[in-house]
Amino acid sequence: MKPSSITLTNNLSFLRNIEDKSVNLIYIDPPFNTGMKQSMTSLKTVRDENGDRTGFGGNRYRTERGDSRSYLDSFDDYMGFLAPRIEEAKRVLAADGSLFLHVDQRESHYCKVLLDQVLGRDSFMNEIIWSYDYGGRSKRKWPAKHDTIFWYAIDPENYTFNADAIDRIPYMAPSLVGKEKAARGKVPTDVWWQTIVPTNGKERTGYPTQKPLAILERIVKVHSNPGELVMDFFAGSGTTGVAAAKNNRRFMLADANPDAVQVAVKRLVEYEPECVGFTPEGLIV
Repeated sequence: MKPSSITLTNNLSFLRNIEDKSVNLIYIDPPFNTGMKQSMTSLKTVRDENGDRTGFGGNRYRTERGDSRSYLDSFDDYMGFLAPRIEEAKRVLAADGSLFLHVDQRESHYCKVLLDQVLGRDSFMNEIIWSYDYGGRSKRKWPAKHDTIFWYAIDPENYTFNADAIDRIPYMAPSLVGKEKAARGKVPTDVWWQTIVPTNGKERTGYPTQKPLAILERIVKVHSNPGELVMDFFAGSGTTGVAAAKNNRRFMLADANPDAVQVAVKRLVEYEPECVGFTPEGLIV
């Protein structure tokens, strides 16, 4: 079995070196083309018996904050940027594999058209709405409090969907369904209510646009099987790798931002005991 990996690299070059049909699940959360500068604070995870978090093997860790960094989230031709990467994703996905693309309302409609063109309209499975309730409130329009996650299956007749692995959520009106159903909870729909990563929460890395681990764990557990390979070539803070490692999947991560890769490595060291350092060529864990 090939080991998991995280690599600092241009993701298009990275994808072109991946074998055909070798990946079981791809989740990507590319820059949203907001036209704004995204800021982050680098972190350092240190073994500390009195640390504030517990990692692999029950070891305790504390997090030290470092310098703030930023990047400009702006593209003149966003679809031109995404298209060759989606084409490569299609090539490397297994026959029963799935692709999840996470975007927001600025580009989601154009992304849907691109995905239909590359993967085929029949491969479209779901438009998942991640809805959250945090942040400012506009007084000039309805506040934007959701992202869109498109799910496409390479073969709409043959794909992984582990229904028994779906986490159940509380009923909004438990008194209407009876005690037994209320205690069991309900299966989520294509609208996922989940808070963002809390600013002062233990999960927070300081990386901008970090997505909640609960979202990635749901995708990983339902749309892949233990031992299979999960890929994220816009790895950011490494949440996809953490979700895979926690659930006995292999992962293959890539990002072109050195700060992002270092943050991801520092998170993954808690789940992969051999993850001990970082090199520009990539880190095998």
